[in-house]
Amino acid sequence: MSLLERIDKTRVPQHIAIIMDGNGRWAKEKGKMRFFGHQSGVQSVRDVVEGAVEAGVKYITLYTFSTENWNRPWLEVTALMELLISTINKETKTLMENDVRLNAIGDLKQLPSRCVKQLQEAIAKTSSNKKSTLTLALSYSSRWEIVEAVKKVSEQVANGTLKPEDINEQIFAEQLTTAGIPDPELLIRTSGEYRISNYLLWQLAYSELYFTSKLWPDFRREDLFEAILDFQKRERRFGLTSEQI
Repeated sequence: MSLLERIDKTRVPQHIAIIMDGNGRWAKEKGKMRFFGHQSGVQSVRDVVEGAVEAGVKYITLYTFSTENWNRPWLEVTALMELLISTINKETKTLMENDVRLNAIGDLKQLPSRCVKQLQEAIAKTSSNKKSTLTLALSYSSRWEIVEAVKKVSEQVANGTLKPEDINEQIFAEQLTTAGIPDPELLIRTSGEYRISNYLLWQLAYSELYFTSKLWPDFRREDLFEAILDFQKRERRFGLTSEQI
């Protein structure tokens, strides 16, 4: 029986978030420049997204480029932006074939205009797809997102459309970039690092965490299936006891 056949389709996590880590180290191990690792990681994205669709995952969110990544060497950042543009252009066809809708979160105005244009076109073209939603976290950090949400709530209080005593978790969550998307049930991080790295801090409050030593360019759909199977072995209590569930 294959890994996919072993998955209980009634208990597949609705939303999986992934920290795609290890591209640079993967390239270094092969005596190549870091950008070679980023290029090779694109194949992993394609395979994992297709695998997620096969498994019945409705939402996949990929940590694609953080706000801290802008501090990397200029040449690497420039190359990453060009890779993002070309990848979106090439992979839109794959998204259409798999009935996957593209979405993006983050401080997108920081991206190059050509990148934003390509991204917007792909989002518009895939907007009617229904099987799954692929969200790219671009120029994203969770602290930035939370601060922006606080600003939005403060503006509503200041203009009288919201009373301070009416602020609750739901109202706050509606101001986040992920509004309308269920919180991830499973977070996967590759490369053997055990950090969340400023990623979806609010949304990951009750997520199951799965860490693998595999570097991202080596991660494939079978690895995703293994993570889902591991998830299905866990008891999710949300503060309750086993007997209460």
